Amino acid sequence: MSTTNAPRIAVVGSLNMDLVLQVQHAPGPGETVLADALHLVSGGKGGNQAVACARQGAQVALFGRLGNDGYGHTLRAGLDADGIDHRGVQTDAETTTGVAAITVEATGQNRIVVVPGANGRFVLDPVALGAALEGAGGLVVQLETPMPQVVAAAQQAHAAGCPVVLNPSPIQPLPDALWPLVHTLVVNEVEAAALAGVAVATPQDAAAAAQALRGRGPAQVVVTLGAAGAVAADAAGCRYHPGLAVQAVDTTAAGDTFLGALAVALARGEPLDAGVREGIRASALCVTQPGAQPSIPTRAAVAQSPQPPAWSPL
Repeated sequence: MSTTNAPRIAVVGSLNMDLVLQVQHAPGPGETVLADALHLVSGGKGGNQAVACARQGAQVALFGRLGNDGYGHTLRAGLDADGIDHRGVQTDAETTTGVAAITVEATGQNRIVVVPGANGRFVLDPVALGAALEGAGGLVVQLETPMPQVVAAAQQAHAAGCPVVLNPSPIQPLPDALWPLVHTLVVNEVEAAALAGVAVATPQDAAAAAQALRGRGPAQVVVTLGAAGAVAADAAGCRYHPGLAVQAVDTTAAGDTFLGALAVALARGEPLDAGVREGIRASALCVTQPGAQPSIPTRAAVAQSPQPPAWSPL
């Protein structure tokens, strides 16, 4: 990856080994099904978003925690392959690397259960993060590491004048102190509904939820709607960005891919709507391939992909 004029992004988040089970349909209560295949794939929302940012051309510094085990060594090797600075990824000798069990149905729909492992013991190093934030175009955080560490990272970035991009997943209540630190909030329809306290089924619903969430502090809110696209909200109002029609194989890491492309576009100084369009293009490519990190496309691949339909105001 060329680093000429490449934006710098810091990511604080989780790293997991994904155990991906391909099934015709997910088992119901008390049901046993036979899997078609099992794959071990590098994942975790922090790792995925770091890889997505790196493949979109950013210089990425990642902060997280791994166990001193085979999964941890494999995940570090993958970060090396994408040119990600992982000096901020700690090694925990007392617990295992995080693991996610993922069932992927024939339709591409997934269901995920995460064992946090070392992710749950991550402790922020403010000196190391401070060095990574110097000149950075954004800090990306999610919620698979302890909330106090997420808040501390956001506080440090905000104080340094570095925009905070938050993906509140897996969904949980956000501390009041976190809201005003967030510049760009990226949520799916389920997360938007939970945080805003309203049902989100249509772009109009998403716009109402986004404006409610902007009232809590973030300057910008993006609500992703899966194949239907996304809604962007800022001081200028709300816009609906339609999705791209593709044949989905596996939706794992689609949201992380969207966020990575959006974060890099924002770090380059592009407008919110341009970043959302980049996110839609990147995530549309992602779902056509199996696995988490293996499915995340490069900037060159996104540049050759179709443009989404024109957006419309809401």
